[in-house]
Amino acid sequence: MAPITVGDVVPDGTISFFDENDQLQTVSVHSIAAGKKVILFGVPGAFTPTCSMSHVPGFIGKAEELKSKGIDEIICFSVNDPFVMKAWGKTYQENKHVKFVADGSGEYTHLLGLELDLKDKGLGIRSRRFALLLDNLKVTVANVENGGEFTVSSAEDILKAL
Repeated sequence: MAPITVGDVVPDGTISFFDENDQLQTVSVHSIAAGKKVILFGVPGAFTPTCSMSHVPGFIGKAEELKSKGIDEIICFSVNDPFVMKAWGKTYQENKHVKFVADGSGEYTHLLGLELDLKDKGLGIRSRRFALLLDNLKVTVANVENGGEFTVSSAEDILKAL
């Protein structure tokens, strides 16, 4: 499947997360992104070095600035189960705006065409590192990394595009 790109409408699919009442929610991507400006950024894995020390902290640190430029939702996405994503999100006590969501089986990652084969590292099929800017479900920015790079998908890169 070809990777999602600028001009595409994001496919509908389901993701899971724990809400503010600690209840597991499984929702369609369209239900949380329709009619909104949303940043969906994907990482290969929770608790992994680049994701934990650079990618996620960048979006947490720039969240207020992103919101001031019209962003309604900032969603961190990974092929991990929702319990792992919940635990990972709790490690960022300063976080007020980034929602940590799970694509436990990688089905939504497949729909996006953004799979990354990390079987040789014992991680299985994961998500490529990326940052998508969605405006009412339409992709207006698609910053997708090659391999394990972290060169185009930062919060700063999205801010430049706004």
